[in-house]
Formats: sequence, C-alpha cells, structure tokens
Amino acid sequence: MNLDTILTYVSTNGVDLAIKILAALAFWIVGRWIIGFVVGLISRGISRSGKIDATMAKYIASIASVLMTIGLVMGILGYMGVQTTSFAALLAGAGLAIGTAWGGLLSHFAAGIFMQVLRPIKVGDYVSAGGSEGTVTELGLFGTTLITGDNVTTIIGNNKVFSDTIKNFSAQPHRRVDCVAKVANGVNTTDAITKLKAAVAAIPNVKQTPAPDVEILQFTPEGPLLCVRPYCHTDHYWQVYFDTNKAIAATLAAAGYPVPMTPMMQKNVTG
Repeated sequence: MNLDTILTYVSTNGVDLAIKILAALAFWIVGRWIIGFVVGLISRGISRSGKIDATMAKYIASIASVLMTIGLVMGILGYMGVQTTSFAALLAGAGLAIGTAWGGLLSHFAAGIFMQVLRPIKVGDYVSAGGSEGTVTELGLFGTTLITGDNVTTIIGNNKVFSDTIKNFSAQPHRRVDCVAKVANGVNTTDAITKLKAAVAAIPNVKQTPAPDVEILQFTPEGPLLCVRPYCHTDHYWQVYFDTNKAIAATLAAAGYPVPMTPMMQKNVTG
C-alpha cells in the first residue's frame, strides 16, 4: 500500500473513522460509569439483604463488574465493525496458547473460588497468608487484598494464599499475648507471680476467662524468667501487649525487687 492509497483512504473515510473512535471512547466512559453504578447497587442490595456476608458480596460484585466490562468491550468492537463472532472463534482457536500463557491467572481464579467455598479467611479477619500479615479487605477474582499493620495495601495472588500456610488470628474468640519478665536470684517468685497476675488482670481488655498465666518459664544465670500470658480479643492484641510490658516494669519496680545481673556484672559491682 503506497502513500497515495493511504491519503485517499484517509480523505474519504477519515471523518467517519474519527467519529467512530470518539463515539467508542464515549461509550467506554459512559459504559464504565454505568457498570460502576450497577455494581454499587448490587453491593448495597446484597448488604441490605443480610443473607450474604461481606466476603461473598465483594466477590459477586467483582464477577458482575468483569462480565459487564466484557460485554461492553464486545459491544464497542461490534460498533467499530469488528466481527465479534470471528473474534470469539479466533480466541477459541487460540485456546491452548492462551491457556498456557494465562495458566497462572486461571490458577488464581480457581483458588479464589475454592476460598469462597471453603472459607479459610473472610473480610475483616486478621491473617498471615502468602508471606504477608494484615487485615483482609477483599477476596477478589484473582487476588486477596490485605492492609498490613503499618497501613500498607498488599495484594497477594489467590493461588499463593491458598497453596501456602494460612494463619487466621480472628478465627478463635480470643488470642494469647506472650510476654516475659525476669526477676533476680533470691526474689520470692511466688510473691512476684501473685503481684504480676493481679497487675495484668487489671489491664483493660484482658479477658478474665481464661485467666492470665504467670509461671516460671526457665532459669537463667541472672534469675528466673517468668512467662506472662494474658488473653484478649485480636482487635486489642497490641494494646494488651504493650500495656502488659508496662505493667511488668511498674510492678517489679513497685515491689522493690533488685535488677537481675549477670555474674560478671555482680563481680564488677562488688569488685
């Protein structure tokens, strides 16, 4: 095709082509707005029904958005003069190649379906999955979205989540907080345990049942190491963790216990 042919085509069909391109762009913008509006209606309708939880609601909304977007693209291609039936046949003929190229994507989609059925996690759970830890905000078609403790949005492929170890910290009604306290040799450990149990039990959001555990964990050259283990709801984990450490420091100081020292430190002090 030479330059004259191209110029002749542009001069005779350029206006129609430009109109079609602008119209297709307008269809896309308006179509995407309508899709967003419809998906919003679907999400609100599901939420009002109260019969489907947030995890499944977001998954259904994602499927609806993808299907309507595919329909919009096919409609625009038809308007532009592209034979969608031929296009579909071409995709079918290239199914093997596409399946190979998109194998990973399809595995994420399949894993997403299994997670919706088996429900190892759901929206709102605090989990460790796929090498990340955070609160689940969405189980999408191909990926799971978490908000980490430092407020970073993290998206993990569903297949990686489903094929790896999942720790769901929200699955049980309470969680144990593990802290330690070291007392010096010669300190009455029974007295220390009693004081620590009372101090930890008074911390806000610490569960009374089961009661906090304070026991001798091991013996060290400096003195006994006590485990201090209150229980709380997952939402209050870090508050209880930090408050427990503060209570340990305050309780041991108020009791007047000596600071644990290694034999070398004691030698330097006495020497």
